[in-house]
Amino acid sequence: MPWLTRLATIARRTGFPVVEVDGWKTRGHGPQPCVEGVVCHHTAGRDDMHIVRDGRPGLDGPLSQFWLRRDGTIFVVAAGRCWHNAPSTSEHHDNSSSIGIEAENNGREAWPSVQLLAYRMLCAELCREYELPASRVMAHREVNRGKPDPHSIDMSAFRADVARLLAKRQPAAPRLPELRPGDRSEHVVTLRRALGAANQTSTAYTAEDPDLMALVSAFKTKHHLGPGPDWTADCWTALNRSEKP
Repeated sequence: MPWLTRLATIARRTGFPVVEVDGWKTRGHGPQPCVEGVVCHHTAGRDDMHIVRDGRPGLDGPLSQFWLRRDGTIFVVAAGRCWHNAPSTSEHHDNSSSIGIEAENNGREAWPSVQLLAYRMLCAELCREYELPASRVMAHREVNRGKPDPHSIDMSAFRADVARLLAKRQPAAPRLPELRPGDRSEHVVTLRRALGAANQTSTAYTAEDPDLMALVSAFKTKHHLGPGPDWTADCWTALNRSEKP
């Protein structure tokens, strides 16, 4: 199997925001030999996409093909083989036969519902693309005796949700909320990062931030989304389909 250069396209089918990490299409420990399973992880930290991309002492990156942020944003990190599960107790879930998803979580905190929905939908779309049953979605702890992750997720229920998504008995992901001046939301952080705003941590969607408003205006003009400062559902859709703002 060649490099998995369709991963961003697959991720966008979830309807959640997707960020393509620079260089992802040629990042990996060689090409991915095959895809026979999906392994779900938690990162045991926060703001740690760079560790998934670059590795840590004693283990070179990339460590997983995806990093899933707490707000449901999907980061595509690598198209090649990643060091995310070894030794594996399953021949379908080792580094050479499976895709890894590292979800941002410190290993103790509660899971945001939006992140869990993105997690399930990403697993479903990967299964759909590679013609896998939901049973091939496994927790790291289920295929590696020394691992505890992802913590507290009932994987039987998780797989049942993935199966429903594959059978199209589940509605599509809800659209992200529209943003208007004066709103505050974690989704504003997602937007700021996606557009490359100078301030990428504020939750405020405000007309008093000329940098953000200029980026919004430029994006809407480029994609023929009409005038005005509001960030609409159509804007989210256009952003998800765009490799670059």
